[in-house]
Amino acid sequence: MAVMESLTSGSLLLAAPIAFAAGAVSFLSPCVLPLVPGYLSYVTGLSGAELADDPRATRSDSSSRSGETVAGKSGVHTGVATLVYPGAPRRRSRVLAGSVLFVAGFTVVFVAYGALFGALGGALIAYQAPISRALGVVVIGLGLAFLGVLPGMQREWRLQRMPTIGLWSAPLLGVLFGLGWTPCIGPTLAVVQTLAFTQASAARGAALSAVYCLGLGLPFVLVGLLFRRALGAIGWVRRHSLTVMRLGGALLLVIGVLLVTGLWDELTIGMRSWVAGYGVLL
Repeated sequence: MAVMESLTSGSLLLAAPIAFAAGAVSFLSPCVLPLVPGYLSYVTGLSGAELADDPRATRSDSSSRSGETVAGKSGVHTGVATLVYPGAPRRRSRVLAGSVLFVAGFTVVFVAYGALFGALGGALIAYQAPISRALGVVVIGLGLAFLGVLPGMQREWRLQRMPTIGLWSAPLLGVLFGLGWTPCIGPTLAVVQTLAFTQASAARGAALSAVYCLGLGLPFVLVGLLFRRALGAIGWVRRHSLTVMRLGGALLLVIGVLLVTGLWDELTIGMRSWVAGYGVLL
């Protein structure tokens, strides 16, 4: 019962949709979205053609991973072997497993952040109001950076050496993504950790970060499963990346203003009163 009350508290219910939206904005940002096809290839061990389920893809005998060829069939040219593709269900299972393991890797990192900030909020609860306002100023600055008003704050540190391709390395690559891309997705991640701090609980902070990871990871899994169809959507988002960044910046500015003015606390109090008026039906 205590766990349910904690997870349905007004502040968490108010913050959760914002955390999910922040995760989605992180996924759509110019420093993440263009790299999705490459990451999918790394975590599944499949080429772009295999991800797109393109049977026309060919590869030389020496570079064929399986070493298998389709012999005795028309269309096989001298010196070129057509890869024997696994069945569609097997391919989808591999993509699902690789993408979910990758998402699980960075979820561990970000949930740890959330638990840490939530615990700090609990330890510093006596000073939570002024600290929240100070963090609100930081969030406003990050929102301005997202809008391009403060240039030079969208750079990211990238690992130059990637793990070996394959499913086994997917969680490791997810952890490295969580650690290495934190400066890139910092503005959106920062607002989630700020909200985790206001939760004043390690458990609620971790839960809020998990919602953020859902917003960031769910599109990744869906792109993998619907890769061919998703390519057009990825192209459209890349062409309208400026609009996406402006929307994300506007979201951060709104949250920052709410924190600085204290309206965030008033909204959470009102949400708690609203939630308290409803009972759980068994």
